[in-house]
Formats: sequence, C-alpha cells, structure tokens
Amino acid sequence: MKTAVVTDSTAYISKEMRDQLNIHMIPLSVIFGEQSLREEIDVTAEDFYEKVKKSELPTTSQPPIGQFVELFEQLSKDYDAVISVHLSSGISGTFQGAVSAGSMVDGIDVYAFDSESACMVQGFYAIEAAELAQQGKSAEEIVARLEEMKQTMRAYFIVDDLSHLQRGGRLSNAQAFIGSLLQVKPLLHFVDKKIEPFEKVRTKKKALNRVADLLGEDAVSGEAYRAVIIHANREEEANEWKAALEAKYPNVEFSISYFGPVIGTHLGEGSLGMGWYKK
Repeated sequence: MKTAVVTDSTAYISKEMRDQLNIHMIPLSVIFGEQSLREEIDVTAEDFYEKVKKSELPTTSQPPIGQFVELFEQLSKDYDAVISVHLSSGISGTFQGAVSAGSMVDGIDVYAFDSESACMVQGFYAIEAAELAQQGKSAEEIVARLEEMKQTMRAYFIVDDLSHLQRGGRLSNAQAFIGSLLQVKPLLHFVDKKIEPFEKVRTKKKALNRVADLLGEDAVSGEAYRAVIIHANREEEANEWKAALEAKYPNVEFSISYFGPVIGTHLGEGSLGMGWYKK
C-alpha cells in the first residue's frame, strides 16, 4: 500500500523538507483588501511582517474544498491512501475541508488528522507521517503513531498583544485576561482544539522561563524529546533561547521555526512559542 502525506501551509515546513519527504502542501491565504495571497507561495513570512507594518492587518482564509478534491484525485493515480494533517479544527475549517473532500474522491482512502495545534507542532506530525510512509508503513500504522505522539505533545506560546486573537475570535475565555492586559504577558495553549489562556505572567522573560520549566518537567525523565522554538519575526531572540535551552536539556533535540502569515495575523509580531514531544 502506498501512502501519500498532505498538510497545509500553517505547518511551516520548508520547501526543501517537503520536497525531500514528498509532503504535499495545501495553502491557506491572507487577504489584504482585494488582494489574496497564498502563504508560502505568494508571500513569505518575512514579506508578510514587512507588509503588515505598512497596511492594515489582513484577514485569513482556509483553502477551498475544490483544492483538496483536486489534489486527492491527482494522488489517487499513484497512491492507495493519504494522511492529511491539519491545523486545529477549533480555530479553522481546514481539517473539515479535508474530511469533506475525502468523502468526495474515489479510489483513495483519505485519513484526515486533526493536529489540535498549528505551526511546526502540526509539522512534527506531518514529518513523522512522511518518514513512516517512506518506510512503507500502512496508513493505519501511521495514524496510530500520530495518536501516540499526541499523548506527549505540548505547546505553549506568548503573545505581546491579545487584541489580534480576540478580534479574530480565535481566543476562548478571553475574559480571563481583560482588565490586566497591560500588566501581563499572556501564556497561551490549546485546550480541546481551541486557544485558551494558560497563565498570566508579568514579563516576557518570566513567561519564557515558565515555558522552559514546563519542558523541564517532561525532560527530567532523561528520555529523548524533540522540541521546536517558534517565533514571529524574532529570529535572534529564538536563537538565544535555543542556545540557553540546549545547554540545560541535553536530551532534547531543538530546532527553530516561525509563525507565518496566517498564524502571524492572529498572534501578532513578537510572539514566541515552544512545542515538544517524546521521540
């Protein structure tokens, strides 16, 4: 059985890695006025953060179902199954689009997987799926491994300004922070597929330390972990944090990724996050 792997652009997996692992990508879009730009194709993260400084914040748009149908039909010529990994269904209809398209296409079994997260945390699942597919694992075996990963997957992020998330309706229980926004750095995470406040922390430094401590609670076991630091146009800060964490947690393999245009629209520039799971 040959299994293909699909993900959407919010996994922010580099083109080189997608090509190397044969991961197919469906883009989401950011819309500036009349102009719709597909992230990772028409607009890079770097371009996006520059563009936002000069214009109003865009809106975002999930891929049309037809795009999924077209890709799945194309894949059905060479594959028996497809694992389609997407950003949390609690913040986007993209996953549901893959599910609906899967039911409309004959000749291929579509396994849509809800990462219940986004960015490179979602990317971890797609990369693992692609590596297993290359080893000849069945779709069922791959999905079982992704579900296993989900048990140890953690993700936390810090935003400079909650207003983007609130305006886009992407933050649940936002009232928990109202009235104290000026004094705190909100630490957020996903709960039941939605973004919710985790803790109120006074400064960004304390928030980063808190996330590092949460990683430490898992890494103390000495088992091998994989972690990613994710930044919204703060590469230098991300690299500094990575160096400090590598010295502290030798059993954790760290990488750096970014919040691209779609997720960056909702989190805002300056956001930082970290996700990890047991290898």
